[in-house]
Amino acid sequence: MTGNHRNTSITRRHALAVSGGTVAAGGLALTGYQSAFADTTAQTAASASSTATSTGAACMQLMSSVTEGPYYLDGALVRKDITEGKSGVPLTLSLTVVDATDGCTPVKGAAVEIWHCDAWGYYSGYTTAGPGGSVPAESEEGDSANDNTYLRGYQIANAHGVVKFETIFPGWYIPRTCHIHVKVHTGGQKEDGTYEGGKVNYTGQLFFDDNTAEAIFALEPYAKHTGTYTKLADDMVYDGGGAASGLLTLKAVHKKDPSKGYKGSLTLGIDPDAENTGAGSGGGGTPPSGAPSDAPTGTPPSDSASPSASS
Repeated sequence: MTGNHRNTSITRRHALAVSGGTVAAGGLALTGYQSAFADTTAQTAASASSTATSTGAACMQLMSSVTEGPYYLDGALVRKDITEGKSGVPLTLSLTVVDATDGCTPVKGAAVEIWHCDAWGYYSGYTTAGPGGSVPAESEEGDSANDNTYLRGYQIANAHGVVKFETIFPGWYIPRTCHIHVKVHTGGQKEDGTYEGGKVNYTGQLFFDDNTAEAIFALEPYAKHTGTYTKLADDMVYDGGGAASGLLTLKAVHKKDPSKGYKGSLTLGIDPDAENTGAGSGGGGTPPSGAPSDAPTGTPPSDSASPSASS
């Protein structure tokens, strides 16, 4: 696994110029997004309250920390919608942060940061790093997204410990299964549109069940990326631990039409006194000997180390 890869040339003030409220394009109906992102304040509060007061094992168990991977960048914006016009199946992601060392009380003010690849497997900031298999160049997507900031963002947890993101279902890259990266920060504050200071309490990855992923990857624009997709059981990071290892609970907006989108949810049980940046450590092990010949190619920005094929 590779350690900490940050592009220091991307400043916070430069990132402020990016618009984060654009609905994803590519033939997906606007109504699909409205349905996927719809939720009432009352429903959110009720769900969060139920989660926070739960004494179940899933709530009490600390999440398994893993490596941040090679595609992390500093300076992500605080915003709910991180799509920037990237096309794909809508995904509303609701995460509840609780203190697993104190009866699963909500961690108000925690900053949850996520980042993931687009429908073809490309990460912002690393758009020349090919995802493996057969796929068009990222530049052929024809969207208006900023190549340094799309599909990255922070949200600050409310009084119930809840954050919500509007994004798209991620694609994949060899040799990894479909996933979203996540960090939970505490003790910092919003500054210049991003989050500064404090410490990282948890670094992890969020995962999707194979059946849902395969149904989505048969749709456009995902279907333009072909090759060997890694299932959960064969992934080198997911350890089979279910929710404690980051497996999301997914609910289809329309059961018979996956293109309408999904709602994903998970409770993140953390220790607010702990620190885990995920830089060069954590679960996932080391790259397998003899990485696939069509593993990710290309290089990240010049002031960062090359991405590992395993993360």
